[in-house]
Amino acid sequence: MSVPASNSKSKGPAPTVEQINADRITQLANQYWAPYTIENHLPFDEKVVEDIYMKEIYGSGYAIRRIMMLEFSQYLENYLWPNYVTGKSSHAHMLSIVVMVNEKFRERVPAWQPFKKLSEHFPGFFQQVLEACLMDAIDCSLKEQTALLVFLNHCFNSMEVALIRDRVKRLVSLSMWTCLQMGRREQELKAVPKWRKFWKLIQRKDRDTTEDLSRLDWERHFLQRLMIKFMKLLETIPPDGSIGSDIIHYCERFLELIIDLEALLPTRRFFNTVLDDCHLVVRCHLSELPHREDGNLFSQLLDMLKFYSRFEISDETGDPLTDHDMTQLHYSKITSLQKAAYAKFPDLRGFSLANVASVDTREALLKHFGPLSEEKLRAIASYLNLVAPANAKEVPDWQRLDRDFLLELLVSRHERRASQLEALNEMPLYPTEDIIWNENIVPTEYFSGEGCLALPKLNLQFLTLHDYLLRNFNLFRLESTYEIRQDIEDAISRLSPWRAEDGSTYFGGWARMAQPIVNFAVVEVAKPNIGEKRPSRVRADVSVNLSVRNEIKNEWENLRKHDVCFLVTVRPTQTIGTKYNHRDPFVPQVGLTYVRGCEIEGMLDQNGRVIEEGPEPKPQLPGEKRTFRVWLDCNQYRIDMDQASQGKEDVYETFNILMRRKPKENNFKAVLETIRELMNTECVVPDWLHDIILGYGDPGAAHYSRMPNEIATMDFNDTFLDMDHLRASFPEHQIKVKTDDPRKLVPPFRLTFEDVLSKKRAAESDEMKEAKKIITVEPHVIPSRGPYLFNEPKRNSIPFTPTQVEAIRAGMQPGLTLVVGPPGTGKTDVAVQIIANLYHNFPAQRTLIVTHSNQALNQLFEKIMALDIDERHLLRLGHGEEALETEKDFSRYGRVNYVLAKRLDLLTEVQRLQESLEVAGDVAYTCETAGHFFLYQILARWERFLSRVRPSSGKLVAVKTIKDEFPFHRFFDNAPKPLFKCRTYEEDMEIAEGCFRYIEKIFTQLEEFRAFELLRSGLDRSKYLLVKEAKVIAMTCTHAALKRRELVDLGFKYDNILMEESAQILEIETFIPLLLQNPQDGYSRLKRWIMIGDHHQLPPVIKNMAFQKYSNMEQSLFTRIVRLGVPTVDLDGQGRARPSICNLYNWRYKKLGNLAHVENWPEYRVANPGFWYDFQLVNVEDFNGVGESEPSPYFYQNLAEAEYCVAVFMYMRLLGYPAQKISILTTYNGQKHLIRDVINIRCSNNPLIGRPHKVTTVDKYQGQQNDYILLSLVRTKAVGHLRDVRRLVVAMSRARLGLYVFARVSLFKNCFELTPAFSQLMMRPLKLHLAPHETYPSQRPNDNLPQGTPQEVEDMPQMAAFVYDFYIEKVQAMKAAFYGAQKMWQKPGTHKGSSPQHFVSHHPGGDRDTDSEEEEERVRDAKSEQIKQETEDMSSDYQIATSETQPPVDEQMASEVEMESEETQESVEVSTEKAMYPENKKAEPSKQMATIINEVPEQNFENADVQSQTQANDETSDDGDDGDD
Repeated sequence: MSVPASNSKSKGPAPTVEQINADRITQLANQYWAPYTIENHLPFDEKVVEDIYMKEIYGSGYAIRRIMMLEFSQYLENYLWPNYVTGKSSHAHMLSIVVMVNEKFRERVPAWQPFKKLSEHFPGFFQQVLEACLMDAIDCSLKEQTALLVFLNHCFNSMEVALIRDRVKRLVSLSMWTCLQMGRREQELKAVPKWRKFWKLIQRKDRDTTEDLSRLDWERHFLQRLMIKFMKLLETIPPDGSIGSDIIHYCERFLELIIDLEALLPTRRFFNTVLDDCHLVVRCHLSELPHREDGNLFSQLLDMLKFYSRFEISDETGDPLTDHDMTQLHYSKITSLQKAAYAKFPDLRGFSLANVASVDTREALLKHFGPLSEEKLRAIASYLNLVAPANAKEVPDWQRLDRDFLLELLVSRHERRASQLEALNEMPLYPTEDIIWNENIVPTEYFSGEGCLALPKLNLQFLTLHDYLLRNFNLFRLESTYEIRQDIEDAISRLSPWRAEDGSTYFGGWARMAQPIVNFAVVEVAKPNIGEKRPSRVRADVSVNLSVRNEIKNEWENLRKHDVCFLVTVRPTQTIGTKYNHRDPFVPQVGLTYVRGCEIEGMLDQNGRVIEEGPEPKPQLPGEKRTFRVWLDCNQYRIDMDQASQGKEDVYETFNILMRRKPKENNFKAVLETIRELMNTECVVPDWLHDIILGYGDPGAAHYSRMPNEIATMDFNDTFLDMDHLRASFPEHQIKVKTDDPRKLVPPFRLTFEDVLSKKRAAESDEMKEAKKIITVEPHVIPSRGPYLFNEPKRNSIPFTPTQVEAIRAGMQPGLTLVVGPPGTGKTDVAVQIIANLYHNFPAQRTLIVTHSNQALNQLFEKIMALDIDERHLLRLGHGEEALETEKDFSRYGRVNYVLAKRLDLLTEVQRLQESLEVAGDVAYTCETAGHFFLYQILARWERFLSRVRPSSGKLVAVKTIKDEFPFHRFFDNAPKPLFKCRTYEEDMEIAEGCFRYIEKIFTQLEEFRAFELLRSGLDRSKYLLVKEAKVIAMTCTHAALKRRELVDLGFKYDNILMEESAQILEIETFIPLLLQNPQDGYSRLKRWIMIGDHHQLPPVIKNMAFQKYSNMEQSLFTRIVRLGVPTVDLDGQGRARPSICNLYNWRYKKLGNLAHVENWPEYRVANPGFWYDFQLVNVEDFNGVGESEPSPYFYQNLAEAEYCVAVFMYMRLLGYPAQKISILTTYNGQKHLIRDVINIRCSNNPLIGRPHKVTTVDKYQGQQNDYILLSLVRTKAVGHLRDVRRLVVAMSRARLGLYVFARVSLFKNCFELTPAFSQLMMRPLKLHLAPHETYPSQRPNDNLPQGTPQEVEDMPQMAAFVYDFYIEKVQAMKAAFYGAQKMWQKPGTHKGSSPQHFVSHHPGGDRDTDSEEEEERVRDAKSEQIKQETEDMSSDYQIATSETQPPVDEQMASEVEMESEETQESVEVSTEKAMYPENKKAEPSKQMATIINEVPEQNFENADVQSQTQANDETSDDGDDGDD
């Protein structure tokens, strides 16, 4: 999908702070609108706006750098909009506002906020925009008109904003049909009678209106006039020769606007007919632009417009049209044409009498209509109301009536349309080389947001479920293609393919994820299925030689069934020894020719048979050659063979590389197959959910209070701790109690909501009364489960807040529940309580839990296990259960083993019971024999006992009788004594019944387990468990997408879905779990959908910027539903951070307060020792004249901040802070790698310091927390992606007790979006204030300042020097440990930031990095390299110890290091570490204390030139592949 190179490659240039400060814009801002010079502002001057527009916007050719600076200076918020006056403000003023809004959308920051003030001027402003859109190029240049189109499109895509909606809906209402030809309008109104009624109503209103009719008429004709203007402009473009890029950009943006209007039902409903009446698609098709080289993108946009203009939807009802409906419509069009031809045109008699199928192709239509004259073609077209008739009074001058146009119009309207679904089913799912490296289809990562693309967009609404799935299918396919491109480039560049002298391919390197192919052969091509053209199966054998380390060999041998691999052909042109440069284009460097996907069936054994997966160990194969049987894509094979038969090369005889991918990133094919399958089946979504998913109707319709089946009485089980807690949980309700005995007022409570009952009564009697908010509380006693202590039910101990209780109530009710959970508000606890309450209220229902990550699922499961849910009903699907912090295995096979072991335990109990009753026979042999034993022996004895203690005569029985008659005394000998208290009849009877329940449960469970005796295989047993036994089933969204078909085929059923982390799950991965079961009688059995998430935190990770920004692919379904206005429950009490830290982000939420414990618990009451403040913003200036650096695009680093963060971490460790309680976060991958490097040098080998808990990006740390966070914001030239407030919220909310932010204050203080947080941060000093006399843990209360005066740190070098002195002090105080410790100092800043040697994602959540900070492996590798070097001349050590420069590392050695690093897929930090602290050759860290500070003797430190130039290292660290730590 085409995108001009300039658009896709361009990177938003960012001015530096110095440039900003010295710039004319900044000077004007300071004089007129900057927020921090508000006291000295000059009055508003329209000439300033004119001047800025002419010089900085229009005069600079819409230069992004100038526009960025203007927008960043708050020009729109503080100057343009507050001073806009309807009717008075100039054209330049209006255009300046338009450009600023467009820039906000480009930067993806909230754009409509400023307009809420002075909103009365918005209609006038919008009218001025519309008028400017229709100006000619003399009054308004094409660049300006393009900007206006972009603005208009943003308006149409912001329909959720009432201010905007009120304006744009006037342009696309039924009244716009005034611009249709009369005949066409009559035809349309006749087809839909209710629209005729509305049309008459409009006409009547027009007669009675006091509004200006000419203005109304102008609005109604606006879009038609805009289209006419566009068509005239388009038809001025010549077939060849150069034309300005402005006209092409205008045409592209215009089509984008029309596509977006067509892709939304509210805008499409009436506009689609006007579009068709203008014949815009036909005119575009006949124009020259699609056939020009520079019209590639226009052509692709035109294809999208054709698709949407004829989309399978009824514009009247909004209902989807099936293939059958579309065929009927097509037939009716052709037959009406045939009737017209028969009646009016004898020449077309042959066409009129032919059957439809023989005349509805383009060729047949051209054959029949081609010979006709222009007059006849016009007569036919006017008969069909397509053009004005020849006898019309006036023919609009914009209409085309030439022969070419009329012929194309008739043919394109009546030709048979290819089925979208058929095309989709014949599409290969694996990308090939044509797609993978096509910038027009898969745009580059560095998309600036300036141009438009031919990509589908995910906005608020979709036309139908088919449209919804198709857009997601296309985007998911392209995003996974983009990731595949990165993997192929990485693996093949590591293989270093070179051209040998004999012309063959020689591989000079090696790769963990790719191997040269030894043999490849297609072994089976099965016949096509009936009605299909592609073979039903194609299988091939691929052989590779695995002469690699054992662990890598195991990875290859353990490729699972259905794992996707890629077959690659390279024909390198570069000779042996040519160095690969990852910055140059990849394909020509390696000579890549073909790429084809395949799916593993299995590895072959010595006899050529596939080794089946199973519990048995795999056979050990001799030698190193391994052969894999793979399935090829049948659609792709058919296409390739068709091309081979036409004389092209047979692709399947050329492959020479087999590449695999990491399993976690390799599920794209299964997800695409799932989406394609859903499009081929009738998706049954519950009626109450259907419209909300598509974005239509009443957003509150699925709220529990609006559902017809709302439940009045609910058992809240152990939700409430006591009666006081219950009263506090419903502050607006009157509480009534059903008992007079205060001793009985203990949980569990059953609650009846009187307003629900009265609502139901009113609905039955059709009377609406004001319902009183009364809750009737009925305490009930859980029947005793047995006499043992372990029979006591587990109870909730969390005092839920009123909003948490409302979330729990909503989750228990049918319908859609959205819970917005800000950081630390107990989202997981609420989720777990909802699950437990559903389990107890609806024992027959099954609940599906879906989360984004395994980590979240495991956290949820650990809490579920602590509640009163029988563990035999829990099941965890997927591969993440290994990380569960429990000895119990909740996977499918783990649960089968649990059931089998439990069965044996229960049968042992049955045997003990048998022996206690002295019954003969082997009754405890199977579940079946145990069942008979219960029926004939146990039940009979129990009934005899009941008849004696509860005689039918109703006569009172002595208390002692229960004890005397109880038949199971011997069995309960091991229960706490005495079994019967003999105090009251009721108490003893309850004990007796509890004992019987205990026995009865044994046999109930055995009856459930009986199926496991009948089913013999582990697979069958696990399927039974999934389909019948489990009541709470948990999986990740990815697992649901991968296994949908398998689950549906098994007959999997569920009634409720609970989704955690909903705002982090892709739209499509949220939708698929709704459809993991077959409908019952055409209806979905889904009753509840509970989504818990936080749309104010970071969205799903989309690595490609074009899909993330342009297509809005990062929008989760949760976020979209919230945007639509669906009611939410917003949790409002946080229990994570100190209140002072919480204030840094609570402004983002409706009402976020603090729970009592964050003020009362000891750790919150004491101060952070060694620091003056509990949070502080520390200003970090340039070091050696350098702030941020960018060794490769988007790989931002800031050495001063990295060193400062690490120095503060070391300081904290020296005070006694535990390393596990400190995490270092940053906003960029480059900085993360730099900080890790600095830590490796300074801290990792030092027993006094060590490593922090985590060093990672803010994005990767979402969902985690720590006591103390050191945060580096990196940027010094432009704010970058921290302008996304969601990233700021995550960054500020990770710390519990202390947050220290290192940043360039002069940059961030000006950012409008960040103002609420930074204004608080800047209230405290901007230099770090320390209290080094304190130690951890502190006794000082948090509201007391330390004694004395603070030690103020001026800059990073001073902090580094202070930490060094502090360290030496500490070491000298520990004399026993001091002997032999190193005392050398490496100046801060001598580690140079490095450029990555392999691809690193720009997205801070997209680096292929596990982020586990257990990096001992890397350090071990470094040490082994050091040991190798110990044989070198020791004299070099003396030079290293006394000089300040570092020795160059031998290049051969460096390349060996890189090879070694590839073997472990880790960063090439080995050589960095050798270069960084070579003196370690002398020191043995196991015997001596490795020092933090290297390379300057201790006594010389005072004189050391700390500000010396940053020294370069010979070997850079490979930041790109930090992956398999």
